[in-house]
Amino acid sequence: MYARCPDGETALGAGSDFAELLDALRHLGESERAVDELRRLLVRTSTDAGFDLLALLGPQARTTLTKVLADPGQADEALLEVMSTAVSDVNREVGSLPFVRLQLLLAPVVESCRRLLASDVPAPLLPGLWTVAAQTYTLAGRLAFETRDDIAAHNLYTAATTAAGNIGTPWRRAVVHMSHALVTLYSTPGLEAARCLVDAAVRDARAGESATVRARAHALQAEIIARAGGGHAQRQARAALSLAWYDLDGDRVGDPATSSFTAAHLRGFEGVTSLHVGDAAAAHDEFARSAAALTRPREQVQRAIVTSDQAMARLRLGDPQSAAALLHACVDAASATGGRVAMIRLRRARRELRPWRREDWVADLDDHMIESLGA
Repeated sequence: MYARCPDGETALGAGSDFAELLDALRHLGESERAVDELRRLLVRTSTDAGFDLLALLGPQARTTLTKVLADPGQADEALLEVMSTAVSDVNREVGSLPFVRLQLLLAPVVESCRRLLASDVPAPLLPGLWTVAAQTYTLAGRLAFETRDDIAAHNLYTAATTAAGNIGTPWRRAVVHMSHALVTLYSTPGLEAARCLVDAAVRDARAGESATVRARAHALQAEIIARAGGGHAQRQARAALSLAWYDLDGDRVGDPATSSFTAAHLRGFEGVTSLHVGDAAAAHDEFARSAAALTRPREQVQRAIVTSDQAMARLRLGDPQSAAALLHACVDAASATGGRVAMIRLRRARRELRPWRREDWVADLDDHMIESLGA
C-alpha cells in the first residue's frame, strides 16, 4: 500500500509514502539494518511483480523531472539531490538484485544526465550536475560490464571521466579511474590498459583530499604490480599495501568520499598480492579474514570473489578437495547476483581442478555449476 501511488504505479524513492514510512520506523526505534532489509524486500518484490523504471523516483520527482527535461532552465538543487539519491539507491542494491534489473532501474537517471548536460542548465548548477553525472555514469559503466556490454561500459566510463574532470576535485576522477581499471582488467587482454588507469587513479588520489580513495588506489596498484610480476614485484606491491594501510588506519573524519572501502576489502587485496607473489599460505589466511568480514548484502559479490581466490590458495597449498568445497558457496553467490568477475574467478579456479576431474567431489561441483549457472 505504501509503495504505490494513487494511480497504482510503484514509488519507493524520496518523497514517496514508502520513504515516509521508513523514516517513521526509524523514529520509532527500528534498527537501520531492519529498515534496509524491509526496503530491499520491497524493491525486489515490486520489480518481481512488474517492472517500473521509475520505481526509485518519488511521485513529485517524476513530475519535476518531466518538466525540467522539457525546460532545463527549471532545474534546481532539489532535482539534483533526487537524482543523486536514486543513484545511491541503485548502488545499495548491488548484491541483492540481478545486475540487469539494476541497469534498468538506473536507466532513467542516465538518460536524464545525458539530456541535461546537453541543455542550457543554469551555470550555478553545473558543478552539482557534473557530480551526479560522474556517479551515474560510473555505476552505469560497471553495470554494463556486468551484463557483458563492454562497448557501452567503455563509453560510459569515458563520459564519467569527463564529468569528474570538470568538477575540479581529483579524488572524484580517481574513483572513476579505479572502477574503469577493474572493468578493463577483466575485459581487455593484458595488464597495460588497466595499469595506465590505475596509475592515473593513484596520481589523482594523491592530489585529492580523500584518504579512503588513496587507500583503495594504492591497494589496486599493489594488485596490478603483483599480477605483472618481475624481480621487484613483491617489494613494490608490499610498499603500495603499506601506503594503503597508512591511509585506511589514519584519521578519516570528514573524508569527502562515501566509499565503503574497508579493512575487509584491503585484506582481499593483500590476499591477491600474496597469491601472485607466491605466498599461498599468507594469501589463504588473508582471504579467510576478508571473507569473514564481508557480511552485508552489498558485499555479497565481493565475498564471492574473495572466496574463489581463497579456493585458489588452497589449490596452491595442495588441498584441492577443500578448494572445491569453497567453490560451492561461490556458485550460489554468482548465481544470485550474476556477477561477471565472480564468474570469471570461479571458472578459473574450476580449470585448476582439471587434474582431479574424475573425482566425485569435482563432479558434484560441475553438477552444481551446470544447475545454477548453466556452465
